[in-house]
Amino acid sequence: MTATRKTKLKSDQFARNIRHRGNVATSDREKSKSGFRVGPLVLAFFLFVVVGSAILQIISASQKGMPAA
Repeated sequence: MTATRKTKLKSDQFARNIRHRGNVATSDREKSKSGFRVGPLVLAFFLFVVVGSAILQIISASQKGMPAA
């Protein structure tokens, strides 16, 4: 069986790529090391929701009164 031209080209391309796997360009590597992955507004909103929820829960618990254990 003979391989078609397209199959042979793809096979050759794959064979050449084997030696280059795992080698990432330095410009791509440096991008992942940069600062925060989320923006400051998203982080502020998340903290507002978490801290606000905790404060409201504390206020609610203090108004209801904690039962004696």
